[in-house]
Amino acid sequence: MNIQIFGTKKSQDTKKAERYFKERGIKFQAVDLKEKGISKGEFQSVLSVVGDLEEMLDEKTKEREAYQLIRYLAKEDKIAKVLEYPMVLKQPIVRNGKQATVGYCPDIWKTWE
Repeated sequence: MNIQIFGTKKSQDTKKAERYFKERGIKFQAVDLKEKGISKGEFQSVLSVVGDLEEMLDEKTKEREAYQLIRYLAKEDKIAKVLEYPMVLKQPIVRNGKQATVGYCPDIWKTWE
């Protein structure tokens, strides 16, 4: 497995995801969304699995202005704005190669090899 966990140090769900993989002895790479963000390629990879950008946006984000702006932008402009403000994404984003989840999803992670 090649696990990447995108989140922040303050996100409780990100901490739970890291603990989930640590407890099972599965190595992962933690990426701080606040410091490093998410690359366009990584984002596109996750979006292709999730299927809907709206599913990836966090209604409870502290970046309220950016969230509201993204919701009403034209579809082709939304991704650029999300990459500019990655804190509007639900956390954690967990990738395993071509597989990905948004949010805390241990039932799905169990099925990964």
